[in-house]
Amino acid sequence: MLSWTDLAATFSVLSVFVLLIHQRKRLIALPNKPAYSEPEPVSRKEKPTTLAQPDPYYDFDLETAHTRNHIYVNKTLRFPYFQTMAHQPMHINDWIEIDKDYAWYIEHKTKVIQEKGKVVVDSLPENDDACAELLETLVDYLPKRFPTLFSPIRKTGIHNKITGEEFVETGHLTGVDALLVVSRLVQDDFLMGKERDDGHVYFSGGLVAFPGFYTLAQYIGQPLEQVHKKIPHFNEKILMSVERTLKRFKEHEPFERTSWSMVDDRNLFLHSIISSQRLQDSTHPKDMWLRMDHQTFRKLPRSNGIIFGVHVMLKRLEDLVETPLVPALLAKIHTDGDRALMDYKEDHVYKERLMPYLQELTKRQLEKGLISEEDLDKVADFRSLVKDGVIPNPQTTLSRPTESEKDEMVSMV
Repeated sequence: MLSWTDLAATFSVLSVFVLLIHQRKRLIALPNKPAYSEPEPVSRKEKPTTLAQPDPYYDFDLETAHTRNHIYVNKTLRFPYFQTMAHQPMHINDWIEIDKDYAWYIEHKTKVIQEKGKVVVDSLPENDDACAELLETLVDYLPKRFPTLFSPIRKTGIHNKITGEEFVETGHLTGVDALLVVSRLVQDDFLMGKERDDGHVYFSGGLVAFPGFYTLAQYIGQPLEQVHKKIPHFNEKILMSVERTLKRFKEHEPFERTSWSMVDDRNLFLHSIISSQRLQDSTHPKDMWLRMDHQTFRKLPRSNGIIFGVHVMLKRLEDLVETPLVPALLAKIHTDGDRALMDYKEDHVYKERLMPYLQELTKRQLEKGLISEEDLDKVADFRSLVKDGVIPNPQTTLSRPTESEKDEMVSMV
């Protein structure tokens, strides 16, 4: 007969054996998962009291990388279409987005800065410390968020692995000198603001190499009211609310919005629709672009500078064919949207060529079964047609010329 000591020992061995079998079954049942994946954003309902650190994106692949599709993630296209700030809280991961056209953007931006100088990059003395803090913030952020693309060099330096550049010491840089380094790190532009003693926010400097309707030189040193004077309904409807928000929001409360316009080329510095007020004869409507400006808002804690980041993204109209209802929504905005706003967007320059093509895209979507006739009565609900959570057609590559551009080159030879 076994003693109590023998029984206890036998039971202990059996317990360990059973536990090992259970753990082995559990491990076998676990699905294979990559070591790292793009983290899920936190709930928009959370209200942190400090700004979180960005999540490291270890498996980032620059060759295939794309920005979020801002037609869906922000209130970019909407109907009824009227003047509103249309902003939302921003997860810190979304402050800087990098995509496969990164090198093209950086090269294009450098060329614009060399050609335009203070027209696109400048800083008032009151803004110089904010420029230094913006660079300091990026030098800290980029290696944490994109460790495969950037690495820190001691305390204030950064190595850009994409361009091969090393900025060994940046802590002493202020004003335009700091902004020029910023221009070599990210695709974003940065317009900068400052609250003055009179209680109003003034544009105090920045880097705006890719403007839509204005240049930095036109508005530096001016208050919000003057800057937005030509924008329909802005000053009378939302100026006070916007200025109040910019003065009151805290460093841990970044937010974002995305605006849109129609353009006719890949020249991010004042498209020809704005500069020449006409479409090139060679421009086919399929090669026109929906320009989206992702605007991010951050408050710098030390200088109290207000940072308006702008990442310009272009989506070729032909590439909207796989985006259910969006061509119909664009058509409705152009026919039934606020007339003053559409005039401001210069729709009289391109509308005659645009509208038939949007109708063609809608017809193709009907024929492919992407949408139904009933859907056309609810174009504002286009997001509801996303299946399995997969947002279609994330991004158009900008580094390749369109067919219209190729035809124009041939005609010039």
